[in-house]
Amino acid sequence: LGCAIIAAVMCTVDPVMIAINNGISTFLNFLYAKNLIVLLGLLLGLMMATDMGGPINKAAYVFGVGMLSLGTDAGYLMMACVMIGGMVPPIAIAMACQFFPQKFTAQERSTAATNYVMGLSFITEGAIPFAASDPAHVIPAMMVGSGVAGALSALFKCTLMAPHGGIFVFATVGRWYFYLIALAAGALAGMAMLGLLKKDIVSKEEIDAEKAAKKAAKAKKA
Repeated sequence: LGCAIIAAVMCTVDPVMIAINNGISTFLNFLYAKNLIVLLGLLLGLMMATDMGGPINKAAYVFGVGMLSLGTDAGYLMMACVMIGGMVPPIAIAMACQFFPQKFTAQERSTAATNYVMGLSFITEGAIPFAASDPAHVIPAMMVGSGVAGALSALFKCTLMAPHGGIFVFATVGRWYFYLIALAAGALAGMAMLGLLKKDIVSKEEIDAEKAAKKAAKAKKA
């Protein structure tokens, strides 16, 4: 019964999603044909952070991989925009957990190191728990950060010859020094937006008490 229901839903939803994805791809190709590279980089970055692994994210990724298959500098440039847009959200969240700890729970702050690794590895999904808990503030902030990174990557004409890998494929990144600048700028923009948009949920006193407890525990172990 469950399989039958899922099949019926998929038969209903799939044509709609196919039309949406085809429309998105057509629009992205139109921007590319008009040589609006920076605007395209901005849009690809925004799309990568919109649903972080969902259909919009995947539409941008598939477009990037399709461009990559062309084997041209323009195709490599688009893939670079896609990957940097997907790297920003977890890194921006990890930075925000450190610089704006009052806006996150203790459990969320404990994931900062993991999110740094996931972001640098181009695993955007590390940001999903934060987006799910506060989508109205986290998603717009991440879209700003990823959009900035994607636009700067295109502006700097950075290229990428691999479809995945994050820092592990930086050997295939053209103008990697500018790519790092774009990544840092996007992460800082996302972090700043989180600091502006999210409300404080923990008091400074609670954070200080938590730090004191951790120091006491370390001293006890020593």
